[in-house]
Amino acid sequence: MFGFRSTPTMVTAETALPGRDTPLPPPSDHLVLGTPPAGPYPDDHEVAIFAMGCFWGAERFYWQLPGVWTTAVGYAGGWTANPTYEETCTGRTGHTESVIVVYDPEVTSHEQLLKVFWEHHDPTTPNRQGNDVGTQYRSAIFTTTEEQLAMARASRERYQAALTDAGFGTISTQVEPLDEAGDGIFHMAEDSHQQYLHKHPNGYCNHGFCQVAYDAEAHGQDEPTRVQLPNR
Repeated sequence: MFGFRSTPTMVTAETALPGRDTPLPPPSDHLVLGTPPAGPYPDDHEVAIFAMGCFWGAERFYWQLPGVWTTAVGYAGGWTANPTYEETCTGRTGHTESVIVVYDPEVTSHEQLLKVFWEHHDPTTPNRQGNDVGTQYRSAIFTTTEEQLAMARASRERYQAALTDAGFGTISTQVEPLDEAGDGIFHMAEDSHQQYLHKHPNGYCNHGFCQVAYDAEAHGQDEPTRVQLPNR
C-alpha cells in the first residue's frame, strides 16, 4: 500500500551489527564552547545523556544552556561496538542518536535539562520523531547517577499527567542507567556530526516546542522554558 511503513523492530545483542574494536577518533574541541567533548571533565560537573530524535538539533538546545560545560552527539543504548553513523541509521545497532551533556549542577539543575528534553520533542511516538522513523530515533534518558535516575522517572510521571490532561498519548521514553542500556557505553559520533547546526545553521532540525509545558507551575514559572534558536 502506498505510504505503508513497517514497524521498527529492536535488534538484540545477538542480531546487532558487530562493529569494530577501535573507537572512532575523538571529536575536536567544541566549536561553540571551546571545551573537549571527550574529556577530561571537571570533577564537580555531572554527565547526562538524552535522546530525542535527530541529534543535530538536540545538541543545539543543550549547548545554549547556562552551566553546560560541553556537549557532543553520539550513539547509546545499543550493542554494536564503536558504531558509525551509517550503521546506526540502519536501525541494526540498537543505539539511539543521543547527546551527552556535561554541566555544572550549581548553575544548571538536572530538572532544567529534563525540561528542555520533554518540551522539545514528542515522547509519545515510539521509535519516531516526525518523518524520522526507526529505533535509532527513539526517545531516551540515560542516567549516570542514582539521583538522576530518580529525577528522570519522577519527571516522566509528571509530564505524562500534563500530556494526559492535554489529550495526548502515552510516553514511550526509555529511562535507564547508561551502564545498563545495551553495551553501557556512550559512543562519540564522527567529528562531522558534532555541533552540526553551528557549522550548518540552515541544516535539518525537526525539533521545536511540543505545545505542552513540563511542570511549569510546580517550578514557579508562568510560561514554559523555550530555548531561543537563531533565525533559519
